[in-house]
Amino acid sequence: MIKITDLEKMYRTEEIETVALNKLTIEVKQGEFVAIMGPSGCGKSTLLNILGLLDDPDGGKFMFNDIDVTHFKERQRAQLRKHNIGFVFQSFNLIDELTVFENVELPLIYIGEKTAERKKRVEFVLDKMQIMHRKNHFPQQLSGGQQQRVAVARALVNNPKLILADEPTGNLDSINGNEVMQLLTDLNEAGTTIIMVTHSEHDARFSHRIIRMLDGQTVLENIMA
Repeated sequence: MIKITDLEKMYRTEEIETVALNKLTIEVKQGEFVAIMGPSGCGKSTLLNILGLLDDPDGGKFMFNDIDVTHFKERQRAQLRKHNIGFVFQSFNLIDELTVFENVELPLIYIGEKTAERKKRVEFVLDKMQIMHRKNHFPQQLSGGQQQRVAVARALVNNPKLILADEPTGNLDSINGNEVMQLLTDLNEAGTTIIMVTHSEHDARFSHRIIRMLDGQTVLENIMA
């Protein structure tokens, strides 16, 4: 599904040049659950932004479903994102002024889905995430675990082929964190490819494979039993 070769990304200011990714090569197959680990500043978030087509590399090659997306324009990247990728963030990124239903509905509005179809798909995914009973509540009326369930529902509503999760349990206690990791595991077992950035060895053990990064490069890969 994803193949990146010799990927490079640099950030420059007037005084300093920082290498975020240094000829990084990674492959992720359809249906895998991959955890990416490493110390702060090793390039994990930069990699996730590029994989999510939110940023473009300075060098190397990025193949997504056998399509070379390395030099896609923003409009092309946006189209690919909307129909193929779901995002789950540590901070949930829900809109406080919208209800649970409206937050999950938002991606469908962006792609121009009709009202009746939006309602059907939102209610289906809220039921799947066991949060339907909260559909008319606002984010601030929910627990952290419930907010993350809504965020996962929003990521799923477009039936994405890939979910990118950035520290998905970082703001949760252990009980809610385990619930979210089990949700991601269930989604993966149903066929969704998942790439998760995490600092948690516990969370990483839910994956099939751990990629460890240092200084913008892969230094070790562990296959989970």
